[in-house]
Amino acid sequence: MDRALAIVERDLRKFFRSPMLLFATLILPLLQLVILGHAFGGQIKNIQLGVVNEDHGPEAVEVYEHLNAVEANARTFLVNRYDLRSTALHDLREGRIGAVLIIPQNYSRDFLSGHEPKLALVTDNSDQFVASSVGGTMTQLVAAINTPEVTPREPAQLGLDIVEFNPYVSYIKYFLPGVITLSIFVTAMIGGGIIYLDDKARGVHEGYLVTPITKFELILGFNLSGVIKGILSGLIVLIIGGLMAGVTGLFDPVRLLSLLLLTVVAATALIGMMFFITARMNDPLTPRAIFGVLNTLLFFPSGAFYPIAAFPGWMRPIATVDPFSYAVHGYRTLLLTQAGLAGVYSDIVVLVGMSIATLFGATLLFKRTF
Repeated sequence: MDRALAIVERDLRKFFRSPMLLFATLILPLLQLVILGHAFGGQIKNIQLGVVNEDHGPEAVEVYEHLNAVEANARTFLVNRYDLRSTALHDLREGRIGAVLIIPQNYSRDFLSGHEPKLALVTDNSDQFVASSVGGTMTQLVAAINTPEVTPREPAQLGLDIVEFNPYVSYIKYFLPGVITLSIFVTAMIGGGIIYLDDKARGVHEGYLVTPITKFELILGFNLSGVIKGILSGLIVLIIGGLMAGVTGLFDPVRLLSLLLLTVVAATALIGMMFFITARMNDPLTPRAIFGVLNTLLFFPSGAFYPIAAFPGWMRPIATVDPFSYAVHGYRTLLLTQAGLAGVYSDIVVLVGMSIATLFGATLLFKRTF
C-alpha cells in the first residue's frame, strides 16, 4: 500500500494545484444546477390566448367569465379578443399568440338546447409544453362549465382523493441528484486512467515502471486518488446544491452517513469504469474524444432529466446498464424521500459489483510496459 499511496499523494497534489480543474469539477455543476433547475419544471404562465367570439350569446359570456377567472388567478394564459378568425390564426402562425379559442356560431343555442356544443382550441404544437398547458387548463374550464349550479339528486358516485406521499418537489430538487452524479463523473473523466495516459505521453510513466510496483498497485493508486477527488467533489456539490435547492433535513446524521456511503461507491464505480475504458489506450486524445459522447450516453438516459418510465422501450436497456441510473436513483431516494439505506440497497450492490468488476478487468487489460 505504501507504493500505491505514494501515487495517491502525487496525484492529489497535482489536482489541488490546478484552479481550473477545481472550477470544472465544483463550480460548473453548481451553475448547471441553477440554470437547468430553474429552466425546467416550472408552471407555464402568461400564454397569449386569442379568443374569437362568433356567437355573442349569453353562454359565450359565461365562457369569457371563466377565461377571465383563469387570467386573474392561475394566469396560465392572457386573453386577447379577436373579431375575425383569420386574424387570430394568422397571429398564431406568426407566433404572436400561443393558442386560439373559437366560440362558434350558434354556440349558445346549441348549449341551451342540449345539442352538445363545441369549443375549438387551436394550439401551436411546435411547443408541446405550451400546447399541453393550455389544453389541460381548457379541459378543466370546460369541466367547470359542464358542472350544473344545482346538483341533481343522484345515487352516490365513486370519488377520488389524491394524497401526496412526499412534500412538493420542485424541479431543482429533482435535478440535484443528476448534478451530484455529474460532478463525480467530471472528476472521473479528468482523473484515474487519463492521468496515467498523460504521464505516459510525457514519459513520466517510466518512473513507475522502473520501480517494483505491480500492475494492481499502480491501478489501485490511480483509482484511489480519483475516488478521493470524486468523493470531495460529490460531497461539496451535494451540500451546496442541497442548500440552494432547499432540501430539508440535509444535515441529519443518519442521512449524511447514507449519502457519504453512496458517494463513496458511486465515485469508486465511475472512476473504475473510466480506468477500465482507458486501460489499453495509448493516445491521450482518444479518451477525451470518447468522454464527450460518453457523457451524453450516460447522463441523459439515467433519469436525471426525466423519469426512466417515460423512456421508449429501446432506451430502457441503456438505463439498466448505465451506472448513472443507480447513482441518480440513490441520491434521489435519500435526498427527496424518507427512505433510508433500505431504499438504496440495490443501487449500492450494483455500484459495488461494478467497482470490483472494473478494477479487476482493468488489471487484466493493463500492460505494464514502456
